[in-house]
Amino acid sequence: MKTDIQEKENHYLVDIELPGYAKEDIKAELKDGNLTITASRNENKEEKDEAGKYIRRERYSGSCKRTFYVGDQVRQEDIQAGFQDGILRLSIPKEPVLKDDQPKLISIQ
Repeated sequence: MKTDIQEKENHYLVDIELPGYAKEDIKAELKDGNLTITASRNENKEEKDEAGKYIRRERYSGSCKRTFYVGDQVRQEDIQAGFQDGILRLSIPKEPVLKDDQPKLISIQ
């Protein structure tokens, strides 16, 4: 899965190439701050079609998976996804950076 990730002001824009896959073949799952994209295509074991048998088969059948850490604060409903022309586009909000102005003292043993 070739992937481009752009950082925007308050979100990340992720484009993942999935040529030849249908929208129904793609699953996006968020668990423990990890976003996992899985794409699977039925593998046709039949070696013949209506016109005869295959001499060579190079088109990929099977599944692929990619996982990205998006942060523990990101929720499923915050992620927007669309699929068009073989590109899965995800908009993932950035986790808010909590600024703590108080210094944290570390005890030295």
